[in-house]
Amino acid sequence: MADWPRVSPSAGRRSISSGSPWEAPYGYSRAVVVGDQCWVAGTTDPSGLHPGDAEGQARAAFAIIEGALAEAGFGLADVVRTRMFVTDAADAAAVATVHGQLLGTVRPAATLLVVSALIEPSLLVEIEVEARRA
Repeated sequence: MADWPRVSPSAGRRSISSGSPWEAPYGYSRAVVVGDQCWVAGTTDPSGLHPGDAEGQARAAFAIIEGALAEAGFGLADVVRTRMFVTDAADAAAVATVHGQLLGTVRPAATLLVVSALIEPSLLVEIEVEARRA
């Protein structure tokens, strides 16, 4: 892959890294900013501190998301779209409650999906957001 031509970021595009060991080899950024918009990649709780706890994993994911947004010059108040993925429908209410606590006054367009699995079996929740400055 080192021989492949490198793609130059277009003018005004900025990538935000979380330092995750998967970003470079898998070719993604935690967040990408273009103009007044920011897209935050699917985010999980890599800490392992919340095994079997979807609510705890959702809070940890949102903390990482909030940090990426802040580094990009955005905040939770700028979020216009969320997508939440859970591996067990029984966890949907807990994850949605965390979403409501953090974004209830913002009320972004939101989707919550039940998926068969995430990349790591211990992960129960993955969340991605899109933000736009008014």
